[in-house]
Amino acid sequence: MSSSNIKKKYFSKINEIKKHNQHYFEKNNPKISDSEYDKLKNQIFELEKKYTFLKSKDSPSNTIGFRPSKNFLKSNHRIPMLSLSNAFDLEDLNNFEKKIFNFLNLDKGTKLEYSVEPKIDGISASLTYKNGELTKGLSRGNGYEGELITENLKTILDIPSKLKGNNFPEDIDIRGEVFIENKDFQKIKENFANPRNAASGSLRQKNPSETKKIPLKFIAYTFGFIKNFKIIKQSEFLEFLKEWGFKTSKFNKIIEGTNNLQKNHIEFEKIRYDLDYDVDGLVYKINDFKLQDRLGFVANAPRWAIAHKFSADSSFSEILDIDVQVGRTGALTPVAKIKPVNIGGVVVSNATLHNEDEIIRKDIRIGDAVKVERAGDVIPHVLSVDISKRTNYSKKYIFPEKCPSCGSKIVKEFNLITKKYDAVKRCPSEGFKCQKIAIEKIKHFVSKDALNIEGLGKKVVEKFWELKLIKLPQDIFSLDYKKIESLDGWGKLSVANLKFAIENAKKISMEKFIYSLGIRHIGQENSKLLSKYFKSAKKFVEINEGFNFNNLLNIDGMGDTQVNSLKRFFADRTNNLVVNKLNEYLDVSNQQNIKTGKFQNKTFMITGKLEGISRAEAKSLIEKNAGRFVSNVSKKLNYLIIGQNPTSKKVKKAKELKIQVIDQDKWQKLLN
Repeated sequence: MSSSNIKKKYFSKINEIKKHNQHYFEKNNPKISDSEYDKLKNQIFELEKKYTFLKSKDSPSNTIGFRPSKNFLKSNHRIPMLSLSNAFDLEDLNNFEKKIFNFLNLDKGTKLEYSVEPKIDGISASLTYKNGELTKGLSRGNGYEGELITENLKTILDIPSKLKGNNFPEDIDIRGEVFIENKDFQKIKENFANPRNAASGSLRQKNPSETKKIPLKFIAYTFGFIKNFKIIKQSEFLEFLKEWGFKTSKFNKIIEGTNNLQKNHIEFEKIRYDLDYDVDGLVYKINDFKLQDRLGFVANAPRWAIAHKFSADSSFSEILDIDVQVGRTGALTPVAKIKPVNIGGVVVSNATLHNEDEIIRKDIRIGDAVKVERAGDVIPHVLSVDISKRTNYSKKYIFPEKCPSCGSKIVKEFNLITKKYDAVKRCPSEGFKCQKIAIEKIKHFVSKDALNIEGLGKKVVEKFWELKLIKLPQDIFSLDYKKIESLDGWGKLSVANLKFAIENAKKISMEKFIYSLGIRHIGQENSKLLSKYFKSAKKFVEINEGFNFNNLLNIDGMGDTQVNSLKRFFADRTNNLVVNKLNEYLDVSNQQNIKTGKFQNKTFMITGKLEGISRAEAKSLIEKNAGRFVSNVSKKLNYLIIGQNPTSKKVKKAKELKIQVIDQDKWQKLLN
């Protein structure tokens, strides 16, 4: 059977199961028996297993048997439900704590108290209680908007419909994890892939009576929105949760110091498999809520919390070959092609070797028996070599001196901060001259955090490049849809969906537009800063026309590394062509989120060391109050805040420009 006929058969079954899902879950009027439905589902699974190129977002393997999202209204979280950064070892924990010390400007001898809580592998939910009554329940959704699943959540016995006692906030969003215990999962495991999927599928049933049949559990651990209630510490809040009728983990602890966190982690990992529910790590939160509030958030995660994942699964395999991959920024990454091995339920055939220095340090050779580790979502990597199994025929791997894609001579950049050469070797090609870099740039351009064009995934980009349908990002907006329609696996409907997704992606914010260009060292945070600085796409596009890049150094958060990267990017003719063409195709929103606050339209700069507060926290407070933080003294500066040992030149220049020079006390009075 040809691949096109296989796909037709597969998608015919997908459409069939979608119709039956609609009859069963939306219309409550099933057309086939449960056994017939299961037979159809298994046929889809068998096809996917046999033909790995088959993929559909509507497959029961992706939707846990069904997709009930249309059955629920959506509602915004009053406070976003953000994700956590991950730590895997003591070094990660030390770096996490070091950042907290620096941000809060704490003395080295300060002891930080952490609330330690198990990270249950379930489904997050948020419960709104008003005057003690459960009024609303939301799934986590995308963190900002969730599904309204109140009635389903009410079926869980661990969730009280009314808070106990009378000492509770008048309005609060209580958050926790919905999960299923392993002994209960055994009774329904034929219907679900794992306990987490069972909890998710059960919780999102259209009919709450179906959810009630599954013995779901709930453990509460934090809050989002809260009104008129004073709590000093996370550990204190956990005690309140128990008073109000919630279950909390019996393994919750208060621990000081990263060494003690690491010891506790090792001990807890020994008993994790004795628990009757899945746990994939421990969560550490700064216990003091005042410190949490001061630390705030960075990107999509809090500064005051981290998830310490359990050690990875690992296995032994053999290196068959070593390939060098070229990334979007030109970085050359050696990848070991290994004999396929199952690690933690995932078949691994590739493992990163990081860089040339790592290959030399571990003395990795083709033909070696190696230990491969896979830590959660982290890319599998070669941990060590079993020298005892090495043959006499093994040869040391010689790293290429030229880019395997374009043939350019590879370079190692000198880091002015560390005064050392970087470990990573790079292809020096700018723009789209190097084919591999160009393809990776286009993949980045259409990725979720950039234009987010659904249907234009990595494999599709590679295929379209091979067929010369795309060579530069702007080619996406002038695709030959008739030619695509004739390609294997494509049809009128899929092409129409792609066209719609591309048209829909044309409306984009300024910061996403800048980020989508994939400029080295310009991530999401720097893209936001540049968006605020330029304010319009027109000004950003014209950056190459006599622009003084040194002006960008006045933006707090932009350093020489970022500015020099922008210089190199706009010095390339092709890059300029791409930016100009994209500006013609895209509708770039120039609107800025105008915050109101006591520092609105005011700019600040600090010289010298502040007492009891770090520069980062001071900047955060200024921005929270709608002010702007700059790095240089100019006419645009409103206030120069002076701390201990200020730079005399800056103070003198500020006075010459008649800028208000204030000390820390006066600034704090302004801040109130």
